[in-house]
Amino acid sequence: MRISELARAASTPVTAVKYYQREGLLPPGEKSAPNQTAYDDRHVERVRLVRALLETGGLSVAVTKQVLAVLDAETAPLAEVFAVAQYAMTTPRSPESEATPEARARIEERVSAAGWCATSDNPGLETAARALDGLRTIGFDAPDDYLDAYVSAAASAARADVAALQHRDGRTAMAELMVIGTVLGDPLFAGLRRLAQQDATHDLFPVADTDEAGA
Repeated sequence: MRISELARAASTPVTAVKYYQREGLLPPGEKSAPNQTAYDDRHVERVRLVRALLETGGLSVAVTKQVLAVLDAETAPLAEVFAVAQYAMTTPRSPESEATPEARARIEERVSAAGWCATSDNPGLETAARALDGLRTIGFDAPDDYLDAYVSAAASAARADVAALQHRDGRTAMAELMVIGTVLGDPLFAGLRRLAQQDATHDLFPVADTDEAGA
């Protein structure tokens, strides 16, 4: 297929496909004539994957390249693949914007209480601790039951992630879901949380009936 057909098959603008090519995110096609290049279904899958990482996952081009590189390295251990996925979602911070030691200690305490096997260099620790610092700026010092509710929800999501991996055939399929699931799992969880918040606040903050409001 030509590039226009590739773009149509991947439901992606031609300009975006050409951009992916220039940035080295899309493998070259096969020259079929002096001025023609042919693409196949593998390119369609790659375009969809790249678009998901960039647009839905919010990754930069540089980080997307790292993610694709580890996916394409068929000999990379799955532990390495998972580490790349974890760090892909971590935004670099300047030293002055790092989480406070108090916030990090608080997260470590709740993680330890949950019995998790998590290392101190996991980027999730810094991410969660910075969130605690942000809450403290408005005078909210999250109590244990508040944090434990998040811990419980995160544990349930993580178990679902692992269970999904066990249904994938082969190392490549597992690695792909491990990376993409980690990257896109964050916006998935965030979206569902917002829906759940609306449901949870329905009785506490009832929305006026449309007819009544217009009366």
